[in-house]
Amino acid sequence: MPGPPGPLDLTVVVPFYNPGPALRPTVERVVAAVGAAGLAFEVVAVCDGATDGSETTLDGLAPGVVRTLCYRPNRGKGFAVRTGMAEASGRLVAFIDADGDIAPEVLPELMARAEETGADIVYGSKRAKAAAPHLPWLRRAASSGYRLLVRALFDLDVPDTQTGVKLLRAEVARALVATMREERFAFDVEMFVLARRLGYGSFVEVPVRVDKRLRSTVSVREAGSILVDTIKLFFRFRVLGRSQPREGDAADRRPRVPQKDVDPG
Repeated sequence: MPGPPGPLDLTVVVPFYNPGPALRPTVERVVAAVGAAGLAFEVVAVCDGATDGSETTLDGLAPGVVRTLCYRPNRGKGFAVRTGMAEASGRLVAFIDADGDIAPEVLPELMARAEETGADIVYGSKRAKAAAPHLPWLRRAASSGYRLLVRALFDLDVPDTQTGVKLLRAEVARALVATMREERFAFDVEMFVLARRLGYGSFVEVPVRVDKRLRSTVSVREAGSILVDTIKLFFRFRVLGRSQPREGDAADRRPRVPQKDVDPG
């Protein structure tokens, strides 16, 4: 199984918050899928203040390839992704949801598309017909409405900002880690808007299948928070015109060294 040491092709960040027993199978599939592609890689699993002990399920999994970063308290998926990206050693950096709804086997395809196109960001999309998402109609309708809102607010030609798998060139990831503010689910929109403002505007869509799950980590309350955060993002970017950190406060948004660093194995 390819992995560190040596130059890495890919870092896969897996952010998680109370995923229960789904976490280890997802990370195992990431390791198997990327390893089968013959890539030199690492997996950085980021425990976003989980309280279910799920981080311990990764103990002993692929030592030297999988490592787990933990911090308290919960900060949000955006903060977890940025924490993982700040630790990445790969020339390409991907992140994928920990719940297994999106098949990790898509990761080599995203990397291949990045290599073929030279894109700054390759993103999974459940919008395309080829993705054939099996999702409740209400969730599909909400996703469609949110896409229309994002397009209207930011003039952003990205049909699906929210599907939980993306891949970035390391240069882009480093630039975003240094400047992003959003800590929760609106961070995906900020990522695209800010990348474009920084001159990284090549975005490539890859259809992915999203399997229906019985429980979603995105509650109705959190969906409302996404809308509020998106409006705030619009106000900051389009009204205040601020895409860069203000002098003196950049360090407040940079992911700090986790309070607890667990290296399974």
